[in-house]
Amino acid sequence: MKSTFRHTLTALILAGIASPVLAAQLPPGAQLAAKQEIVRHIKDEPASLDPMKAVGLPEIQVIRDLFEGLTSQDAQGNIVPGVAESWSSSDNKTWIFTLRGNAKWSNGEPVTAQDFVYSWQRLVEPKNSSPFAWFAGLAGISNAGAITKGELPADRLGVSAVDAQHLKVTLDRPVPWFPALAANVALFPVPQRVIASAGDGWTAPGKLVGNGAYQLASRVVNEKIVLLRNPAYWDDVHSVLTRVTFIPINEESSATKRYRAGDIDITESFPKNMYAQLKKTLPGEVYTPDQLGTYYYAFNTQKGATADARVRKALSWSIDRRIIAEKVLGTGEKPAWRFTPDVTAGFRPVQSYIEQHSQQELNAQAKALLTAAGYGPGRPLHLTLLYNTSESHQKIAIAVASMWKKNLGVQVTLQNQEWKTYIDSRNSGNFDVIRASWVGDYNEPSTFLSLLTSGNSSNIARFSNADYDAVLARARGETQADARNSDYNKAEQILAEQAPIAPVYQYTNGRLIKPWVKGYPINNPEDVAYSRELWIEKH
Repeated sequence: MKSTFRHTLTALILAGIASPVLAAQLPPGAQLAAKQEIVRHIKDEPASLDPMKAVGLPEIQVIRDLFEGLTSQDAQGNIVPGVAESWSSSDNKTWIFTLRGNAKWSNGEPVTAQDFVYSWQRLVEPKNSSPFAWFAGLAGISNAGAITKGELPADRLGVSAVDAQHLKVTLDRPVPWFPALAANVALFPVPQRVIASAGDGWTAPGKLVGNGAYQLASRVVNEKIVLLRNPAYWDDVHSVLTRVTFIPINEESSATKRYRAGDIDITESFPKNMYAQLKKTLPGEVYTPDQLGTYYYAFNTQKGATADARVRKALSWSIDRRIIAEKVLGTGEKPAWRFTPDVTAGFRPVQSYIEQHSQQELNAQAKALLTAAGYGPGRPLHLTLLYNTSESHQKIAIAVASMWKKNLGVQVTLQNQEWKTYIDSRNSGNFDVIRASWVGDYNEPSTFLSLLTSGNSSNIARFSNADYDAVLARARGETQADARNSDYNKAEQILAEQAPIAPVYQYTNGRLIKPWVKGYPINNPEDVAYSRELWIEKH
């Protein structure tokens, strides 16, 4: 039975997911400062302000203010309308997006469906070498993979303009969460005529034309990027900040000093070793919100002792996750009882076995599993635990190795490698146990669970299980959220039983925020923060 997914602004409001005002949500009686200007810290100088050329977070933070995709996120991370006011699909493979009639570029020209066709084709065109070209394939857009490999021309991409206000997207597989992917920077529109006229210099101040809430006023490389309100933005009436300045500072300690001196209103991070001190000296300004990410250990499932699921399970169960999160780290991290983080949208987890039992009980059962696998005092298990060089990774590895030795008698050799060598070891399967982590590309359980499907290039453990692959394939085709959630829990149960990985803790994303800055979406697990959501309170 087919069902239709239709999301409109009205439906979202009725469901309590979105507000009719998608920008700053001023509470009744809010006292605004006369000067609505803010200074935001980013960790590096952006490589480019062209969405197609974005490399990482420094670019993305600025680009989200300059451009807008088909969809956006609210303060909790729920998907809300952006350039598209509604969207529909009957099979999760063919999607129709209806663009709002008042969406305009900063030069006053209308944003049309053809702008998205051009922009997405530009993204996957091999000669453009976009660092984010892979995202179109991950999103399931038809022919994206073949185009990026040079096997098909870009105009064969599964996207077309039905008319100026209707965009048709064809996927090569059902993707129920495609509207969430449409909020990604990689799928933002760019102005074809401006690029054709200005060439590679189109992102310079005075030339850049965007469709976001702000426009580029000035840029001094390695010093600052200044944005001003875009009066042509469709929802400009609800923006409050008039000026946004981004300051690139690589060192966390330097950014923290600038913050404490009053030069910065929001930092991207702070030194973890200063957490206790900052909590004491800056009460109410230190935040460690949950992040959509999991730190884990991957076991080599193809060779050595860890090819035995009993050994893997014993090792996983004997890790005291509470001690790691609360004592070894102690900056708001939570134990990871499963691979998918608690904050993942659309996921209602069933309590895992290890979550329901005390560490003492788990240790006893882990010892029995290891004995059944043939290891004990007369034949101790010897393992190498590999991690990339980092003080934090080292602290966790030492703690875990100590737990394995104390609880199971396992003899652990710690091995740290610089990033490139570590990656080579990881890719070649030259490890017993290896540190790894994953931060979601989008907010849906499949961004984590699909990692461990057979043949996935990011499947570090080389785990291959037909039942696991089948349940995730079924989840992709589900049109009902409850059925899909059930499949995801079954997938987690298989991971718990086979233990190709040992989830250790759930990430947090620490930052400092001045008390007069209001509207920061601190509960958004993807940390998506548009400046149009913020305002400065009178102080």
